[in-house]
Amino acid sequence: MPLSPLAQRLLALINGTANDPTYWPEVSQLSTGLGASVPVGDDSPMSARYVVDEQRLAVAARELVGFLMPDGERPYEPFSVLVAAGLAGMGAEVGDRLTRERGPIAAAELEVLLGWDVERRALLAEAMRERSDHAAPLPGVIEWLNGQPGYPDFARTALEAAEARVAAIHAGEIPYRAEKAFEDGEKAILGRAVRLALLRDEPWLPEVLDRLLRGIAVAPTQAKTLLSQGLLFEIARAVRSYPTPEAISALRAVRQVTRHAGVPKQLDRMFKDIEAALANRLEVAFRIPDGRVRQTVGEHTAVISIDGKVELSWWHGDRKLKTVPAAVRREHPAEVKRLRELAKRTQQQQATLARALEAGCAGETAPPYRQLEGHPVTDRVIWEFEVEPGVWRAELGLTVPDVPVRLWHPARASLEEVRAWREVVQGKELRQPFKQAFREVYLLTPAEEETRDHSRRFSSHLLRYGQAKALLTDRGWTGMTLGHWNWEGGSDACTAAKKLPGGLTVTWDFHLDEHSYERDGYGTTASVCVSGDIRFLAGTSPVPLAEVPPLVLSEALRDADLVVGVTSTGLDPEGHGDYWRSYSFGDLAESARVRRDALSRLIGRTTIADRCTMTDRFLVVRGDLRTYKIHLGSANILMEPNDAYLCVVSARDPHAGLFLPFEEDGRLALILSKAFLLANDTAITDTSITHQLRA
Repeated sequence: MPLSPLAQRLLALINGTANDPTYWPEVSQLSTGLGASVPVGDDSPMSARYVVDEQRLAVAARELVGFLMPDGERPYEPFSVLVAAGLAGMGAEVGDRLTRERGPIAAAELEVLLGWDVERRALLAEAMRERSDHAAPLPGVIEWLNGQPGYPDFARTALEAAEARVAAIHAGEIPYRAEKAFEDGEKAILGRAVRLALLRDEPWLPEVLDRLLRGIAVAPTQAKTLLSQGLLFEIARAVRSYPTPEAISALRAVRQVTRHAGVPKQLDRMFKDIEAALANRLEVAFRIPDGRVRQTVGEHTAVISIDGKVELSWWHGDRKLKTVPAAVRREHPAEVKRLRELAKRTQQQQATLARALEAGCAGETAPPYRQLEGHPVTDRVIWEFEVEPGVWRAELGLTVPDVPVRLWHPARASLEEVRAWREVVQGKELRQPFKQAFREVYLLTPAEEETRDHSRRFSSHLLRYGQAKALLTDRGWTGMTLGHWNWEGGSDACTAAKKLPGGLTVTWDFHLDEHSYERDGYGTTASVCVSGDIRFLAGTSPVPLAEVPPLVLSEALRDADLVVGVTSTGLDPEGHGDYWRSYSFGDLAESARVRRDALSRLIGRTTIADRCTMTDRFLVVRGDLRTYKIHLGSANILMEPNDAYLCVVSARDPHAGLFLPFEEDGRLALILSKAFLLANDTAITDTSITHQLRA
């Protein structure tokens, strides 16, 4: 049916197509804007104009309700209908019809929305407009819903109703039809409900979610179908947005029980993102179970331990066995498989916990570390306790109760204290969950004081693009996209960004140059990118580096150093000319200086100590054929007397058993391996190396 001009304008405002600065959220703005297009005498008093506008608006709104709700058809945009109904004064009539036409879960949500004023309905309609079935709500929508009257209570009602329906299907009270347990609209509503309950960390949610997920993951028959694959993945996407340890455990349980071949594969692809998101949600992350297991299987005992690394071991009495006992493999194959999967899952949980601990390093507010009391990981972490107001004391382990606690960080410690803790970690051979005692500290440099609001410390490096993007993404950066493009367009520059404590954002520029391209028949792919300047922002305003909290500055620059140290083309034997030589053998970055400190402690404990000398940039190794200089940053090698380059891509691991206090990028172990190899250079048989030695 045709709409009057006023109704058309109202529809345009509701559906976001109005070309007019007058917009939501206030009804007064809407009515004034619409009234301006209605002919009214200039001599009319303002109050009379307003009454006329409101009357005309109500008529247009009633017209629009009829347009959006044709007889015999379900409205395509129920939120827009609710906005028009509110302006038309038709809330009860429209609500009654919508409730009859929709299921009980949607009806319960409508009952809540009908209690809202028009502004709230309009904001919800704006947020929900043109969202695809698989799209998460717009940023901030769930947080906004959390503050709206009735919606948090509705979330529980909706999920309990969904759980009851699933139980009824399994009990045979409702006929089973594969993938038909919930309509698309219901899946979206339940997705919002799960997100809101996860955001609020509701205590009732774990049990409800566990029963709901187990119910929808399998058919009530032996069929390999399930009640609702769509709802299962919608809940998984909700958990990715607001993860909790309990929700992740419920999803992992579903992975084990479903009979659908494709569901575990899809969940496995999602778990990596979910676990990474949990590591950044510190208020709940420390509830991760420790994963320790001691279980009798026949005449043997299976033990999952987490002391330094996760290990599944088998015991017969007090004797540790080298492999799974043959009798256990033969008589309990399913249990062996389950325990192996549990050990793998525990390893992932411990990695997530380590990331969560590390994420708290620079935070302004200490996360709830006390949740970890009794967890063995705490015994390998250095903590600080506020024993008196403003007086902090460092201890190994959560040993001081009932006082504020935070992570120890070398940026807050004296050089003597840092050296002492490194001796403790090395002497006790503590495998810390993250690099703490040997953590790098990045102080403001004179050059950065001069540039004031940006740092060039990690500029002009040639980085392997794909590897740099993956590493930055893994550490919480977004926007690192150069990618593939054709001749019609594409981007040759981008800015990566990461949210920081205190409302700050760090950005890092990247661009492409003549070294960057790989061409094929479809266009161009970025292979190498060039790093640019680093800045800190408060909103969109640059923050002087001197005003960035020191720990926040240090941790952000540490990310950059790690990315350069792992992905620089200066590590490649066939690197890019002058850049390769300057990076391979130039001044050390902070990470390499820490590696130098660790190596100086380690070399003296090895059998090649008398053949090794440490300089400012090199570990110098005296062989029988040559003397070698291994760069402490790149691990590349120069041979004396003429500094000829020696290409040794990798070396065997003769230092196995030597405790390494950290191994974040593999460079420490690589340097040691090369040192052991070259100290006994007359025993080298690899012709690709011996040819270079004798050239």
